[in-house]
Amino acid sequence: MKKTEIETKIKEIINKIKPFLNNDGGDVEFIKFENGTVYVKLLGACVDCALADNTIKDMLEYTLTFEIPEVKEVINID
Repeated sequence: MKKTEIETKIKEIINKIKPFLNNDGGDVEFIKFENGTVYVKLLGACVDCALADNTIKDMLEYTLTFEIPEVKEVINID
């Protein structure tokens, strides 16, 4: 899969996850995909949330690595 196709699929998956974060006053923004790593920025209530790491690993990373084999990890950029 080409990088642009991977990025499109990443954005589609993130858009499906966003409503769950929005319900709690949070949000997530896709920054870039590089060398198997997806870089995102948590926004709103997610910034100060004690469960932010869980959101990254258990929700975003789990879903993206399951759906897209090229994705190896997800990192939040502060």
